[in-house]
Amino acid sequence: MFQLKLPQYYQMYKAKLIQHKGESRIAVSFEKKQELIDRFKKLKGAKWSATFKVWHLPDTAAYRQKFKIPAEKQLPTEVRQQIEKFIQWLRSKRYSESTIKTYTEAIRVFLRFFDEKSLGKIENEDIVIFNNEYILKNKLSASYQNQMVNAIKLFFQTVQNKRLDIEKIHRPKKPKILPNVLSKEEIKAILEAHGNLKHRTMLSLIYACGLRRSELLNLKPADVDSKRGILLIKQAKGKKDRIAPISEKIIELLRQYYKSYKPQTWLFEGQTKGKQYSEKSLENVLKQALQKANIKKPVSLHWLRHSYATHLLESGTDLRFIQELLGYNSSKTTEIYTHVSTKSLQKIKSPFDDL
Repeated sequence: MFQLKLPQYYQMYKAKLIQHKGESRIAVSFEKKQELIDRFKKLKGAKWSATFKVWHLPDTAAYRQKFKIPAEKQLPTEVRQQIEKFIQWLRSKRYSESTIKTYTEAIRVFLRFFDEKSLGKIENEDIVIFNNEYILKNKLSASYQNQMVNAIKLFFQTVQNKRLDIEKIHRPKKPKILPNVLSKEEIKAILEAHGNLKHRTMLSLIYACGLRRSELLNLKPADVDSKRGILLIKQAKGKKDRIAPISEKIIELLRQYYKSYKPQTWLFEGQTKGKQYSEKSLENVLKQALQKANIKKPVSLHWLRHSYATHLLESGTDLRFIQELLGYNSSKTTEIYTHVSTKSLQKIKSPFDDL
């Protein structure tokens, strides 16, 4: 425990290291007071984690010193060598760098938990213990638990050449969560909120083509085929290429943008020519649009993609086409949009109206 140099009523703080989205972060717990939250948010790199339900900061030497966090215990040389072999194997199989980062950090967390035990002695029961004593104890999400199990399974199968009985490992029941969808009026307000042409074009293209954040940022000028009216999305999630139709309205917006900004390498570049626009900056673009449109919902960029799919369904587009447009492998993934579409629900008359 430690004391920040803040007003007396802020009480005491607790801090610990966590792995968040493949990165080491410093989680800080404190009393839920708005004044304290506002002050904490001013710290550089401060974020809220929906997974851990805690505020967190970058794992830097300065923050470690301020929050009096001891240096992390180094893994044994043999273990670090095995993790490096795992990284090389993942790269040889063409896993994405983000997946490699996530899996290797997950393995580091798991092996630090059993730092007194050699790799060869780790059994199924240890994973059950880890799930209970680390995942559940820290109230981590079901998706994080599944991600951890996947990483452990792959590591021990490939590098250790040891098959763990994954079927006996406790996997959480996947919660059925409906996608978040905005109305067309809300979408219109968000897309028209920005006076900045680049910002308006980026948000419009995400909604108009149902793009993921990374798909938008990885676009190049040549990916826009205005003559055929399509957008080529290369090597998206799952290493798949796909195409999406783009209307004359969005093509005209892209023409205006291109004439004004003349991008070189990427369709959307940062302040430096040839440098890809950052994910953080794109998130800020949406955040500013929500403020200007006076929308209080906790909208993320993925909400625009969900809204695109739902609005297509409501306009009569076949689910099979929506599946292709979104790049989903399974029709079951696409069927979830039927649960949030209001077209059929609006035809249902409540028995309350007959009272």
